[in-house]
Amino acid sequence: MKYLAFTFLFFMTLNSQTKLLSDDLAQEQKTIIVYGSDTCHYCTDTKAFLKEKNVKFIYYDVDVNLEKQQEMLNKLIKANIDVSSLSLPVIDKGGELFTNGKDFSAFLKRIIK
Repeated sequence: MKYLAFTFLFFMTLNSQTKLLSDDLAQEQKTIIVYGSDTCHYCTDTKAFLKEKNVKFIYYDVDVNLEKQQEMLNKLIKANIDVSSLSLPVIDKGGELFTNGKDFSAFLKRIIK
């Protein structure tokens, strides 16, 4: 009987942990991810713009966080986006990736539409 109760509790705990991880992943997919650099004025302007518009986002400084830098590069390569002339910031909006181009205000509008 003890074994049965232990097994039940183990699987209930495992199931709740899996649900928490699943909820975290779903939340991250809804949240905008900004990959940038604190030395990049477009990156700091993008963060200020999102804060001004009350848009929730996660920011990673890819100069400091090399793991997130690699994550960003992997996402770009997987999406067939050329990384040879990469322009920061890189935005991940629910799996849709885009980078800053020639028209910065158009870039900002893409984030919030």
